[in-house]
Amino acid sequence: MSRALACARAAGESGEVPVGAVLVADDRVIAEAGNASVARHDPGAHAEMLVLRAAGESLGNYRLPGTTLYVTLEPCAMCAMALVHARVQRLVYAAADPRTGACGSVLDIVRNPAFNHRLEVSGGVHAEASAKLLREFFAARR
Repeated sequence: MSRALACARAAGESGEVPVGAVLVADDRVIAEAGNASVARHDPGAHAEMLVLRAAGESLGNYRLPGTTLYVTLEPCAMCAMALVHARVQRLVYAAADPRTGACGSVLDIVRNPAFNHRLEVSGGVHAEASAKLLREFFAARR
């Protein structure tokens, strides 16, 4: 999660919402990224999506079984569904998102029994550090 927080800090410093993600398999980092929607003019350039795309390219497969995604904010519905499609095994997030969280807070897409894949989910890991980054980022914009 420390690497994901570093990605979040870098994203925030470049004017993006400070969210970072790191995908790991067998204790090896496969991909890491921070949000880049503003810089890329792309509403889909969330940290999680960028990591999934990079991992797919790196591994030569859109399926990512046996991987763990560490992310500083609970994923939204778009990102949660992408995690299901990619067959990510485990999700570890820092801060819950009470407005748009789709991994247990508002929705629970990643554990929905209607889908043929469900993720193991752990939340609250370094939650305060992530929440502080987000609070400071939005406070500076008000």
